[in-house]
Amino acid sequence: MVPEAEVRDVLVELQRLRARVPLLSGALAASTDGLVLAHDTPGVEAEGVAALTAAALGVSIRMTDATGRGGFRELLVRGDNGYIATYAAGSSAVLTLLAEDRINVGRLHLEGRRAGARIGELVDAALRRTEPPATAAPPRPTTAPGRTLPQRPT
Repeated sequence: MVPEAEVRDVLVELQRLRARVPLLSGALAASTDGLVLAHDTPGVEAEGVAALTAAALGVSIRMTDATGRGGFRELLVRGDNGYIATYAAGSSAVLTLLAEDRINVGRLHLEGRRAGARIGELVDAALRRTEPPATAAPPRPTTAPGRTLPQRPT
């Protein structure tokens, strides 16, 4: 799970993104398995969008694998009333943006990619800090046989 401080930072990034791009009607960061990390999605059920994003992500990853296009980067869906854009955000999160039909798609991609990269950095760094060590701690250095250096508690 992502610590509360990083969740606040992700929310701030989503709010800044919506301020920079006025035709965005919502922004959501979620884990790749569909859990909401942070959202700024007035009038939209964030949990449902996150779950649907995870499902679309699964299909997108299979498509890129099957066609030899490499790892997932982004997905754009256009409906009658606007766009849904999903961007990779580090190794374990995605950014989904809801945009009005009048949006400049190039600007949507530019801002979405930048925000996805920033959110990915925040989430990946937080997860690295919360992961348990993969191996046992190395032996403590000694000054003389049988005497150890003072160590900070861990």
